[in-house]
Amino acid sequence: MNDVTAATTHWILTLSCPDQPGIVHAVAGMLAEHGGNITESQQFGDPASGLFFMRVQVESAASRDELTAAMTQVAGRFRMTWTLDVVGRRIRTLVMVSKAAHCLVDLLYRERSQRMPIDVVGVVGNHRDLEDIATFYGKPFHHVPVTKDTKAEAEATLRGLVKETDAELVVLARYMQILSDELCRDLSGQVINIHHSFLPSFKGAGPYRQAHDRGVKIIGATSHYVTGDLDEGPIIEQDVERVDHSRTVEDLVGIGEDVERRTLARAVRWHAERRVLLDGRRTVVFR
Repeated sequence: MNDVTAATTHWILTLSCPDQPGIVHAVAGMLAEHGGNITESQQFGDPASGLFFMRVQVESAASRDELTAAMTQVAGRFRMTWTLDVVGRRIRTLVMVSKAAHCLVDLLYRERSQRMPIDVVGVVGNHRDLEDIATFYGKPFHHVPVTKDTKAEAEATLRGLVKETDAELVVLARYMQILSDELCRDLSGQVINIHHSFLPSFKGAGPYRQAHDRGVKIIGATSHYVTGDLDEGPIIEQDVERVDHSRTVEDLVGIGEDVERRTLARAVRWHAERRVLLDGRRTVVFR
């Protein structure tokens, strides 16, 4: 008689709950009972919020239904919020742009060439400037112009696109429009933004020229989840580059674009790999 071994699946389990003894033991025990071999495990107890966070990668022949039923029982004991996903599953992603191309090109390149675990299901632009880039990469481009009078209509169109494409993540890749508070609430934890570090010091048009005139010594970028508080959502990643007096405005722009795209790419990758957990206004990032 042939010995048939059930195929295994590599899972990601993430969870958060009020911190207390026995959480790791309960989770590890449940996984062991279902033939789980833990390949990666990280945890953090936040003394400020009193919450415990955990991310586990585990190989198991158990089905999703079996693991879900078992985890539901454990979660009930510890009041857990949790997710279960497959390692490497590509997250369906909608990218929103205006006129700056660097972040869009970088994400599409990484998706195609560097195994970024996202599936860009569409590009939304309030201008047509980047339509040719979307077309080059074989991505549907949706032109959704936004004016003061059409903002509500534009957001209704965006909601429709999210639903139509079954998008799990929306990335604002230098999208130069403000989303409404209502939309931010509805997509909480599902929208990632990128912006340069000159806010709030250098607002409005020409921030790099303003920064150059003031002789800045550091250029940085912040990637964060979007909330109703403009540019103040939970931070996922930040990065900086040092500059000196010899740099021109054009130099600063180029350096800034480099920092922005790599910062956004890390944030998107970590989100897609289920490495980012929300902790109130902060994040826990298991790198």
